[in-house]
Amino acid sequence: MLRMDLSPLRGAADFRWLLCSRTVTLLGTEASEVALLVQAKQLTGSAFAVGLLGVAELVPLVVFGLYGGLLADRVDRARLLRWGEAGLGVLAALLLANAVLPDPAVWPLYVLAAAMTTLTALQRPSFDAAVPRTVPRDQLPGAAALLGVSGNTSMIIGTALGGVLAAGPGPQLVYGWDTASFLVSLIVLTRVRPLPAMAGKAEPPAERAAERVRGVLAGFHYARKRPELLGSYLADLAAMTLAYPVALFPFLAAQLHAPWSAGLMFAAPSAGALAASALSGWAGRVHRHGLAIALAAAGWGLAVTAFGFAPDLAAALACLLVAGAADEISGIFRSTLWNQTVPDQLRGRLAGVELLSYSIGPSAGQLRAGGVASLTSPRIAAWSGGLLCVGAVGLVCLALPGFTRYSSRASLSAPSGGAAPHGPAPAAPAR
Repeated sequence: MLRMDLSPLRGAADFRWLLCSRTVTLLGTEASEVALLVQAKQLTGSAFAVGLLGVAELVPLVVFGLYGGLLADRVDRARLLRWGEAGLGVLAALLLANAVLPDPAVWPLYVLAAAMTTLTALQRPSFDAAVPRTVPRDQLPGAAALLGVSGNTSMIIGTALGGVLAAGPGPQLVYGWDTASFLVSLIVLTRVRPLPAMAGKAEPPAERAAERVRGVLAGFHYARKRPELLGSYLADLAAMTLAYPVALFPFLAAQLHAPWSAGLMFAAPSAGALAASALSGWAGRVHRHGLAIALAAAGWGLAVTAFGFAPDLAAALACLLVAGAADEISGIFRSTLWNQTVPDQLRGRLAGVELLSYSIGPSAGQLRAGGVASLTSPRIAAWSGGLLCVGAVGLVCLALPGFTRYSSRASLSAPSGGAAPHGPAPAAPAR
């Protein structure tokens, strides 16, 4: 059925508030990401200095993402979300304060970008782990699709407006918008009921560092024993590491005699993903989630391969639309697989592992694409990466047969040990 499943919006008030909060926040965050790049270019004129912003953001994501997952399993997830939004709002206000100075400094861009990424890494696993507590199990595919629509719409609108406003009136307007978005999101999150840690899993008052490390690693140990989970991580990592073409867009746009089209290439995957989410009503009837993830990841690789051979701009954009749709379908089934099967007391830590998988992959993919392009050509870098992706996904399927054999119907009849019931959290006391 080619329509969106809206059932999570009708019966899950907490999910509606979470979706609203995430949409408002992402609109401002995506705009600020572009404004940071524009302002760094304006202040330094150096492509290397602009690129260093990516390093400043990636390092804290890797360092704090797993610990954020541990926190999500030890404290009230709704409270952690609210504290995160408040902190991010303060940091956005500091970016605004620097931008309105007569001579804005460069170093705050890196420091504040790293600080914002740190808070995001600590907060994001709580959001991912909160969703299954607010939505019944059979509505999780629809919830994943709705979050996909929200994320892709916010990315398209936020990046477009952020670029226009930062280059026109100035980045200070974007940072002001971002600050206001965090304030609105914080107000919205006050409507979400408490989502405390499972009974007996609250954070000990004086937990030793070694115990915290063991708690973080518990997520890795659990995933290693679940071939369907491990396969979903590896398939996505292969797709992003081997066939992430974003670094090639400006070069291929020039080779197609349309350098102005690089922006369209950046937007095309998000547009394809948005369309896939909007037409994802059929996803709830699919029960072979591992196989669906593998096929979608291979579809991404094939679309990127075709992009490398595209003879003109129209064909290149069509390939990127298909790639974005395939990536979104993979994301819907990955989210459904994780949320339906991971025990609640481990969801935060598995969300931290997921955060690493989809954060490291694109960064490594840009490095691979740029390195291969410098040795050969942008086209070869694109199609070779796509073919490598298809091959790697095939190897994952061969190495982990339980990945493609996984069925949500079997999971329902024999749930994972220790899994908590799926569905809305128990009612909280009236405020």
